[in-house]
Amino acid sequence: MTGTGTSAATTRNATSTWRNWAGNVSSRPTRTFSPASVEELAGAIRTAAADGLRVKAVGTGHSFTSAATTDGLLIRPELLTGIREIDRAAGTVTVAAGTPLRRLNEALAREGLSLTNMGDIMDQTVAGATSTGTHGTGRDSASIAAQIRALELVTADGSVLTCSPTENADIFASARIGLGALGVVTAITFAVEPVFLLTAREEPMPFDRVTADFDALVAENEHFEFYWFPHTGNCNTKRNNRSAGPAAPPGAVSGWVEDELLSNGLFQVACSVGRAVPRTIPAIARISSRALSARMYTDIPYKVFTSPRRVRFVEMEYALPRETAVGALREVKAMIERSPLRVSFPVEVRTAPADDIPLSTASGRETAYIAVHLYRGTPYRSYFTAVERIMTAHGGRPHWGKVHTRDAAYLAGVYPRFEEFTAVRDRLDPERLFGNPYLRRVIGG
Repeated sequence: MTGTGTSAATTRNATSTWRNWAGNVSSRPTRTFSPASVEELAGAIRTAAADGLRVKAVGTGHSFTSAATTDGLLIRPELLTGIREIDRAAGTVTVAAGTPLRRLNEALAREGLSLTNMGDIMDQTVAGATSTGTHGTGRDSASIAAQIRALELVTADGSVLTCSPTENADIFASARIGLGALGVVTAITFAVEPVFLLTAREEPMPFDRVTADFDALVAENEHFEFYWFPHTGNCNTKRNNRSAGPAAPPGAVSGWVEDELLSNGLFQVACSVGRAVPRTIPAIARISSRALSARMYTDIPYKVFTSPRRVRFVEMEYALPRETAVGALREVKAMIERSPLRVSFPVEVRTAPADDIPLSTASGRETAYIAVHLYRGTPYRSYFTAVERIMTAHGGRPHWGKVHTRDAAYLAGVYPRFEEFTAVRDRLDPERLFGNPYLRRVIGG
């Protein structure tokens, strides 16, 4: 199997500004470094500390927050890629931290293996996705971080730690979703299983029906999610369940029409028109919500779970106790209907089982996620503020990589194991080498 990158490490002084995927976050580091080995990374961290520079690692920039920004040393892990080891007996794969999820999924498929669950895009690096709590939807299977069985971490003094339930267990518990606050993750060991087939059933459904039947739809399906189109009573639902086969992927033409023409090409045009002329958005929403037709297809997991996302947007997502989600969504709908807001993007609803990760949005409770989006370049603060007010009234936990305004005082109240995480941080990084303004706000100084 391929190992970590073998090209020489690269160092760049700050000559350009780093920006995230959505374009709403930027930073200008003093130095940028792309290590070709864990040893080079550890050395760079020690040098940065000696020079008085803060250190942050950044993946592909798919977070909408400033979690990875720094004016010090910015670590780019594009040379730390590839699969280190597949252990079929243990059912695990160990992969370097800078590997994009797309490359991991494709490599696993060639080996006849798969992750159990994943999010709906796969452009992020494995470390970036897990460190911010990226998740999909699942009745029984949880976030990508919940599938971690071990990880390798370079700490503030340049030490390289292997962390698992039996080695540095307290660090492992927190570092699975570590926000970049505990060190730089350099490798992750995931649980994998023999590749399987999923049958996807996508179907339009009225808002009133999907909300009335929400609990049953979650209980009856391994993976259920839906999108509600604001200014309409229409939703699009997706149910993914394991299948004995045979594989029956979408046809080349029909798949292109649904996934590229409608979901990306024409949606891009609709969003652009809506941004330029907001009064057209309700009419566009009514048309868009009826454009996608019912369909079923069967394929290997990553080809069912993930979809191309070429229309750029800004997003906020909150995790709620699952029993409160339908009521909260109805409040969002009522708020939009009585306001002058014009919302061009669907609202996404997903679920997750409880897990045991201290800063997981599903930590200790059955969870439903409500995500709101707006087209990149559209003013979003009024909409997101109104939605956030509803979410926090229900004890919501914001996604760590998506827009929110919560601080450590609030978050300590909704995460019962918050102090467990901060205690690990105090021990590993007392000088806050890996700190930045975002971390200072959300987990304290």
